Amino acid sequence: MTLLVVLTVLDIALLIAGLAFYLYWVGSLLARIAANLEECAETVRTINGHAALIVPGVAHINRTGGVVAGALPLLYGMAEDIVREAPAPADPVARPASGTRRSRLHDAVGFAPR
Repeated sequence: MTLLVVLTVLDIALLIAGLAFYLYWVGSLLARIAANLEECAETVRTINGHAALIVPGVAHINRTGGVVAGALPLLYGMAEDIVREAPAPADPVARPASGTRRSRLHDAVGFAPR
């Protein structure tokens, strides 16, 4: 009977030691998480301070964007009318209005295109 009591007490002591180690480990993880969250909170406060300075400008940009978005259907219709009335190009290849540019890069490396 005494051997059974000693083993039971030893088992309970090991269980308590294991739980103590587990709680210490979880506590250290939570301490690191708390430190990271505190750093993140400071970063968020800094971002809010910066954002407070630009909020009036963003409101103006949103108003201007609303005006432009409202005008887009009219502009789209006018562009379709212009394209519809334009004559068909004789040369289907698109060329720049200023003509093609001659690259000097070929001359620099000694390449002569045919």
